[in-house]
This record gives sequence, C-alpha cells and structure tokens, in this order.
Amino acid sequence: MGRLPPAEKLSLAVRKNVRDEWDNNKADIEQQLSSLLETTWTIDITPNAIWPYHNDGYAKESLGSCIKSYVEGAIYQIKYLTERYAGLKAEINDICHAHVLTLDLEENSPPRFSYGGGDVQDGKLRVLFVENNLGTNIDYCLEEKTLFDALNMAPSGKPLSFRARQDIRDNYDPNIAEVRHQIAEILGKTDDQITLTPNFDENFAKLAAYGKTSEGKTNLREDWQSHLGNFALKYLQALVYQMKYIKVGEDELIQEGFLEAVSTNEMALRVVDKLSNSDSSYNELVIEDGILYLQTTPQYYGTNIDYIASKLMDAL
Repeated sequence: MGRLPPAEKLSLAVRKNVRDEWDNNKADIEQQLSSLLETTWTIDITPNAIWPYHNDGYAKESLGSCIKSYVEGAIYQIKYLTERYAGLKAEINDICHAHVLTLDLEENSPPRFSYGGGDVQDGKLRVLFVENNLGTNIDYCLEEKTLFDALNMAPSGKPLSFRARQDIRDNYDPNIAEVRHQIAEILGKTDDQITLTPNFDENFAKLAAYGKTSEGKTNLREDWQSHLGNFALKYLQALVYQMKYIKVGEDELIQEGFLEAVSTNEMALRVVDKLSNSDSSYNELVIEDGILYLQTTPQYYGTNIDYIASKLMDAL
C-alpha cells in the first residue's frame, strides 16, 4: 500500500484534541528536547498527514494525544541513552544535523520494525510507525538498538561509523591507559615512552571493504563495528598477558631482547589480507622496523584474541 493522502479536514473532536494535547504543548516539548540536546531543535509533524493511518486505533479520536505520546516517548529514550553513553548528545546533534524531530510512516517493504522505529533522513531524526500500528508500542520507537542503528546507517563523511566511535569511547578510551601503564612497567619505561597504535581508521576501512564482498557477507561477524574499540583493547591486553607469561619484566635478558627487537616501543594492531606465517590460522605477532604488530585477517577478526601474542618469544 502506498502513502495515503493527507486528510483534507479533521473532525471537530479530533481538531480539538490536536489543539489541546499537541499544539498547546508543542513549544514546551520542543524546549525540553532542545535543553536535553543542548542546542535548538524543532518538531515538525503534520497531523493531517498522520491521521489517515489511524486504523480505528488510538489516533482516530485522540490524534493530538497520540502525537504527543510519540514525541515524549522519543525524548524519554534519548534522555535515558544520553545519560548512559558519553558523547551521544554530540553524535545525535552531528548526525541529525537538521535538528528536526518528526513522525512519519515506515515506507520500507517489508517494514524494518514490528510496530515502530526510527531513522535519519536528510539530517532529520524520524520517529516511524508501521502501517496498521499507529499508536502501538509508542514509547519504544527510539530504544537503544533502533536509535543506534539509525545513527549508524545515516550518511557520514567520517572514517568511522557511529557504532565504532561509540564503542571506542565506551571501551577503549577509558581502559587503554592502564594497558599502556602495565607495558611500561614490564619494560622499565615511563608511560609516555610507550606507543599503542590501534589503527582504527585503517582497520575499519579494511573490515568494511571485506564486508561488502560475497565472502565477507558470510564470514565477517555482523557486530564487528560495535567491537572495534573493545577488541582492540582485548588484543593489546593479550599482549600484556604474554609479556608477563614469558617474564619480560623479570628476566633482564628477555627484556633486553624485547627492547632490541621492538626498538620504537610501539605496539600496533592491524588487519591484513593474509597472515605472513602460514602456520597461523587466526592471528599472529610480527615485528617489523622496530614495531610490534598484532595482526589478524577480516574473516577472523575477534577470533581467538587471547592467543594473538602466543608466539612472542619466537618473534624475539
């Protein structure tokens, strides 16, 4: 079924409900949204275009109340998520650059959602209802997965997707200093002498390109973007574990050998097309030009992370 034409005129009872419940509250609700996101937002909803989808449901006689509930539900979810995730306000403002919240019909066939959802179109954050479900599950249209998917799929000129950036902020950034400190202690160095290079932009590009291939569509884990920071941290933590296991910090000879081999004090993570060691299946450790590389391939990204540095002693 195609998009229905807007109602030419609403009944008096419906118009009154729109006026009392939506029009009279719109300015206050816009201010709530603007205050929450710390920049000016507007709400652009055309009641006459929404009403034809009432399907004898909530919106048939209480269209204004229905619209108000959708918007308040969206604001509730945004408030909950922005309090939980650092940097999310800035991401929403940047990705939804028009700073407009609207309510519209989900036109994808088949629908992307069961009852309602959301996306970003032309820089506008859209709350969406599925045909025949206007007024159903109103409060959950912009729940975490839906909102994050919408932000992730929105056009962006940035090298990393929203989910990748969010994971880096949530998992990598708060914990990497401790990893650097542990490596510095093992090597008898100060923290600032140790360089950890996650190569996020390059690795993301490699994984994204692989994901577009027929092989990648089958073999690349679906949630890789949501683990870009988390897995980078775990790969480096696996290196710390192996350094302790072979007693780099306790045996002067091993420490000296490590410092000679990794003369730059740099440890990096990279995704490569093919491993250099034919005996390695999932990942490997190599040292090149004084840099220690932890490397894996796109199809095995995130697999057997704990073993990536298991051949450290052989590399030294």
